[in-house]
Amino acid sequence: MNRDEALALIKEKVPNENLVRHMIATEVIMGALAERMGEDRETWAMAGLLHDLDVDETAEVMGEHGLRTVEWLRERGFADEVVLQAIRAHNPENGSTCTCTIDQAIVAADRLSGLVTAAALIRPEKKLELVKLKSLRKRFKEPAFARGASREDIASCEQFGLPLEEFLTLGLEAMQGVADELGL
Repeated sequence: MNRDEALALIKEKVPNENLVRHMIATEVIMGALAERMGEDRETWAMAGLLHDLDVDETAEVMGEHGLRTVEWLRERGFADEVVLQAIRAHNPENGSTCTCTIDQAIVAADRLSGLVTAAALIRPEKKLELVKLKSLRKRFKEPAFARGASREDIASCEQFGLPLEEFLTLGLEAMQGVADELGL
């Protein structure tokens, strides 16, 4: 499955445009992480892009979130087990655990995309280009801000060898690079 095919599947399964944007944001963060860590960019980006494919259908039963996506992808002949495992692992409520670096990275990237998006949306202009690292660091330290963006999960970047400051910078710059696609 290439990116165009993945986007077509997303358009079929995900009616919520904000969720689609979140998936694209996670994709670009994962791609940037892969480059930084010397990993396969396509694989990591694909995991980020597809990670929430089933969230609309599984919202009431989060224990199935990720598992349904893996089922749908397999039905379409998608067989990249690294991507499938990362998709499962990003949601511990389905019983999956992180077994490798990409699994840890997708958890951190998923949450970081939410924090960066929230930092842009509180600005009057609602533009990513105006979000600065200093303000993102400040927002990271405010537990009431973007509550769903687990600071613990974001800070887990240090478990795969990336200092928090570098991870925040990488995620912010990656998302700024596709700001138009994200509507920010």
